[in-house]
Amino acid sequence: MTGGLIGIALVSLGIVLTPGPNMIYLVSRSISQGRRAGLISLTGVVLGLTFYLTATCLGLTAVFAYVPIAYTVLKLAGAAYLLWLAWNAVKPGGTSAFQPRELVADRPRKLFGMGLLTCLLNPKVAILYLSLLPQFIHPAMGHVLLQSLALGSVQIAVATTVNGLIAISAGALAAFLAHRPLWLRVQRYVTGTVLGGFAVHMAMDRSKAVVAA
Repeated sequence: MTGGLIGIALVSLGIVLTPGPNMIYLVSRSISQGRRAGLISLTGVVLGLTFYLTATCLGLTAVFAYVPIAYTVLKLAGAAYLLWLAWNAVKPGGTSAFQPRELVADRPRKLFGMGLLTCLLNPKVAILYLSLLPQFIHPAMGHVLLQSLALGSVQIAVATTVNGLIAISAGALAAFLAHRPLWLRVQRYVTGTVLGGFAVHMAMDRSKAVVAA
């Protein structure tokens, strides 16, 4: 289980460093309205992640119990999804989340609500959990629900920590990276390589799902 926690932490780090709707919104809000606004928005995003995680964990528990072959299907689907993320990280013309965007200042309640809504309206979050968690779950060990919650909690912890640091330092990072496009390319290629490596490893994994009694 320890290996699974470390593995999902590394994959989560690679994914959270790949610009998506959540990161773009948090960075834009932090740059335009300040660190506090970015952190308030982040609390809404975290609540959305928790909602998706809980729903996914309950669903995976039922699937693994009654449809064992779904374990293999989800692992292959997850590997394909990570490959897609890797390609998006390294493909030509990739954009930076740190490009300044003009936003109207919002009150804390709206900041929280928009962070939550941005997360809930992003279907990639559900796909992420559905495809990522099975890669590190070992049904033979039993307690699929607890394994899922533990792994998902690590993902949320990594996402919260990294996005929190980015929200706090978004203004300084945007100014730093504006004149250093090479750093952005390096970040994209490192992220793509890590995600691609995990995707290949998962696709080659021949372990079978055996749900413990």
